[in-house]
Amino acid sequence: MSAFFFVIETFAVLLLGYVLGAVVNYLADVLPRARRLSPAYCHHCQQSYSWKEYLLLRDCSSCGTRRSRRAYIVQIVFSLLTLALWLWPPPDRLPLVVAWGVLFYFGVVFVIDWEYRVVLYQVSAAGAVLGAGIGIWLNGWRSALLGGGLGFGIMLVLYYLGEIFLRWTARRRGLEVGDEVALGFGDVTLSGVLGLMLGWPRIGIGLLFAILLGGLVGGLYLLWLVLRRHYQPFAALPYTPYLLIVAAVLMYLA
Repeated sequence: MSAFFFVIETFAVLLLGYVLGAVVNYLADVLPRARRLSPAYCHHCQQSYSWKEYLLLRDCSSCGTRRSRRAYIVQIVFSLLTLALWLWPPPDRLPLVVAWGVLFYFGVVFVIDWEYRVVLYQVSAAGAVLGAGIGIWLNGWRSALLGGGLGFGIMLVLYYLGEIFLRWTARRRGLEVGDEVALGFGDVTLSGVLGLMLGWPRIGIGLLFAILLGGLVGGLYLLWLVLRRHYQPFAALPYTPYLLIVAAVLMYLA
């Protein structure tokens, strides 16, 4: 009998992850374009999807355009990650429901940044509310607010230092920088949100390892571009994925 209930619970958790993945896909489809909640629609013919078509990943009923590969990947990955958190729950101080909420928020940030290279202010604002609630509950209000302030402040300093270095290097080489930046401002706001969640001093540890991880992966990527002769000066390296990965590990280990 226990095996039967385990199968039922497993199915329910997988279904929850599937729905969470669908909501992540919805926000990634509408927020970068409309900057607000609006009906999801086919990007080829502009026909709106019904909730059933969208949830079941059906092709557009008007023009037959298939859903993006990202939509399938996100909903499958979210189903598996939601199940993994259920099977191997985080420490007691981080309840499973909260861990699922953090996973959902991280997923929205990651997918939008991966596809559009932007961390939306609307998402950061929602994350600040979520992060403050989680951080104050887990670490106390002093640790949460100090972590949020220092997370934002440290990355803001790095943001301006990167901009100064970029312009100085361009001037020496006689090149135009244009709109390129060494560090996106979205990474700054995200660091503030993660600081609220992690508190101080864990946000300091998180930023250190995120920068080291980003530098390592970015260095290998630039080397690969040089070897293929596709290197472009002043190419920005996104830090959002590394910030999220390190923060997720720290929150899971608690």
